[in-house]
Amino acid sequence: MSNTQAINQTVLGSRRPSNILMAVLISTGGIGFLLTSLSSYLGRDLLPVGHPAALFFVPQGLIMGGYGIAAVLLSTYLWIVIGIDVGSGFNCFDKKSNTITIERRGFRELISFSIPCADVQAVKVEVRDGLNPRRRLALKLRGRRDLPLTRVGEPIALAELEQGGAELARYLGVPLEGV
Repeated sequence: MSNTQAINQTVLGSRRPSNILMAVLISTGGIGFLLTSLSSYLGRDLLPVGHPAALFFVPQGLIMGGYGIAAVLLSTYLWIVIGIDVGSGFNCFDKKSNTITIERRGFRELISFSIPCADVQAVKVEVRDGLNPRRRLALKLRGRRDLPLTRVGEPIALAELEQGGAELARYLGVPLEGV
């Protein structure tokens, strides 16, 4: 890669298969709890499995309804986050204009800012394994906190992380830390 071309990286947001699967499961469960509650209130089975009409509405039907409402509200939030695709965006490293532009989609607005390439001290690779693993690429900036570049959530493959960090450090002409 020549040093005059800009590097553009897309960042995956919340529109991931794991988030969609979780939203589907919580939606299905919430609707099931609501139908169970309604079945116990009406005295008619509204679900094809079991006999929820045999449940007493007080307290079992009410509790099932509460669980159903909580699950439907949570799944609504998840579907909104997935629809907006919170966290998605791009990183643009342009040596020609001497700027780094970071853009991410938030809940209500687009978050975008630029910093000069000269503010970057190093490209930092962070790898932490264990119960809460973290694998991320970040820019170490002068006088400021580290600026994360990779997505949040599912860890990135180690080889892919190291290769991306080395390519970025080479392009920006700064050292690679943490490998």
